[in-house]
Amino acid sequence: MSKILIRGARVLGGEPQDVLIDGETIEAVGSGLSADGAEVVEAGGKVLLPGLVDLHTHLREPGREDSETVLTGTRAAASGGYTAVFAMANTFPVADTAGVVEQVYRLGQEHGYCDVQPIGAVTVGLEGRKLAELGAMHESAAGVTVFSDDGKCVDDAVIMRRALEYVKAFGGVVAQHAQEPRLTEGAQMNEGVVSAELGLGGWPAVAEESVIARDVLLAEHVGSRVHICHLSTAGSVEIVRWAKSRGIDVTAEVTPHHLLLTDELVRSYNPVYKVNPPLRTERDVLALREALADGTIDIVATDHAPHPHEDKDCEWAAAAMGMVGLETALSVVQETMVDTGLLTWAGVADRMSVKPARIGRAAGHGRPVSAGEPANLTLVDTEYRGQVDPAGFASRSRNTPYEGRELPGRVTHTWLRGKATLVDGKLT
Repeated sequence: MSKILIRGARVLGGEPQDVLIDGETIEAVGSGLSADGAEVVEAGGKVLLPGLVDLHTHLREPGREDSETVLTGTRAAASGGYTAVFAMANTFPVADTAGVVEQVYRLGQEHGYCDVQPIGAVTVGLEGRKLAELGAMHESAAGVTVFSDDGKCVDDAVIMRRALEYVKAFGGVVAQHAQEPRLTEGAQMNEGVVSAELGLGGWPAVAEESVIARDVLLAEHVGSRVHICHLSTAGSVEIVRWAKSRGIDVTAEVTPHHLLLTDELVRSYNPVYKVNPPLRTERDVLALREALADGTIDIVATDHAPHPHEDKDCEWAAAAMGMVGLETALSVVQETMVDTGLLTWAGVADRMSVKPARIGRAAGHGRPVSAGEPANLTLVDTEYRGQVDPAGFASRSRNTPYEGRELPGRVTHTWLRGKATLVDGKLT
């Protein structure tokens, strides 16, 4: 592999520097580095970040290759600046055995656009009744450390306690989809003024908050790690803040769409805005932004949820829940957090690379942009503004809520261990 000199990049948004890559590793960072024998990438003041890490991606393979595959999903990830993604377990068959997680892991290795770390199911078949093969999945070639029934809540407190106890033995973490099922039966959107006016079944904030409250107390009791998926309400923020003040080992994520969009958009009845958990109120959005800025919420995770056209282009009640997000996540974070002054680019690197890699134990990712470190990097043109056109997505699905919306920032280059997976906005 040849040397690459990234000239004039603003590392983490700082002053322009040169970054020299030799093989899989960053050889040097500084000013006026020699370009002898190196391919030169003129960064021109673009921002250089460690490769992004997504702790919450739905790749759909095996079983729903009409929505996404490991190949198309990792191509979408590379387009969005990601060098590692964690693949959720709600596939067909469910990733609840060593065999299935190893299949997903090996597909990721074969395609090579980013590292794929499977997430194992907490319960057999995501049914919430019996623990899955947690130990076998951890000991498999995939080395699973994160477990989740995402798409469904582990609503049985005894099962959740047992899962927390089990993963504690090897430093694993249970990632909870916080949704009390009895409180959300028939729910179509956030419960509030808009749902009342539209006559749609409401999804109350307490359905999320009550599960988070229970689970942080269980984590404290067991002395284990719990991670909260796609936190979406102001009340949930306060519970996590309280838990952290007590020293409970809890981490939390927020999605880009919950940082930007509100339930007012549901007035259009456009199923592209139907998502789980639902879009909330402006008050919730502002609370989520503040919590991400102050560290109460640890990370941004996309919850990239691709669906084929026929599952979204239908009446609201019948439509599937979910949005694609890998290729727009960084732009939405720039819009909501950087351009508003709530986060610096160093803060973005922390929330979208360093901490998710740490939570998921993604070796070689989320590392400093410095000599001797793996060359997992993404280069961002932060001055760019343009309309989102899903026709150009690498994902197999097009269910984005941002179609036609102008967003800032564009990933121009992504490197995975020194190999360019995206060059000038085009996949290699």
